[in-house]
Amino acid sequence: MSQERLLDMVISVMLTAGYDVSERCSLRPRSFDLIAGKDEVLLVIKVVSHIDSVSEEISRDMDAIARHLGASPLIIGERARDADLERGTVYLRYGIYAISPATLYDYLVEGVPPLIYAHPGGLYVNLNGDVLKGLRERHQLSLGDLARHLGVSRRTISKYEDGMSTSLEIAIHLEEIFDEAVVESIDLLSYTSPTGVQRDESTSQEILPDFRRMGVEIYQMRRAPFQVLAMVEKETILTCYGTAQRMVKRAALIGNISQVARTHAMCIVSDYKKKKRIGKTLVVGEEHLKGLEDGSDLIQMINQ
Repeated sequence: MSQERLLDMVISVMLTAGYDVSERCSLRPRSFDLIAGKDEVLLVIKVVSHIDSVSEEISRDMDAIARHLGASPLIIGERARDADLERGTVYLRYGIYAISPATLYDYLVEGVPPLIYAHPGGLYVNLNGDVLKGLRERHQLSLGDLARHLGVSRRTISKYEDGMSTSLEIAIHLEEIFDEAVVESIDLLSYTSPTGVQRDESTSQEILPDFRRMGVEIYQMRRAPFQVLAMVEKETILTCYGTAQRMVKRAALIGNISQVARTHAMCIVSDYKKKKRIGKTLVVGEEHLKGLEDGSDLIQMINQ
């Protein structure tokens, strides 16, 4: 399937599920393709045919954007290695969930969450240890009894009841024994930033010195349409900077993204003296920042 058709499919699923969806991010390089929001849920979405094409650098950008926007990152694709992504199965790419469009549809539209995750060596599930222990005791089975049924050790059963994951085959056998579900579903909207992913959000001291002077926190993005995420207390500003020629297309896009993400958008232009808006984005010459004292003045100027 072509990239365009895959994107169309994902957008269709998001709209069917009642999400507001940003314009497609057509600028290169890009770490994500869409931002989608509904109520308090915000998603940073990367759409690729082959999920192995998502690099660690892209994952770091998605992670940083998700953390600072309070969002969940998702990779939507068709294949991993030499096989199609299985429906109802979650894959991981540098700590970010990757799923097929069909799994996305099941989760957001049908309300059916995935149960299985792929890991080197096979397919696995998360067990509800409390439910498993309750079923074992209700059926008057000891740890040893259940261990013999499954062909594992008593210690392994104890770990299952403490919440250790297991293979899909073991989970199926458990549910056959008790004729009840013991598998916990996977919440695709519950994102925890992976500790194993090395982050690099350092920003050169020469970049946006007026923001630093005003006490604005800045986090540099590598492959996003906005070069900086600027934080003023609880307010977020999607920020880009550069020459006027480079800012026109970028300004319109980040304004659209900011509307979905419920943030502010601002472009600071080095060769421009005036102040105007392109869509939802404030475009200003950098000289306009000189008279601002702190971050609240910056937010006030954006809101005027």
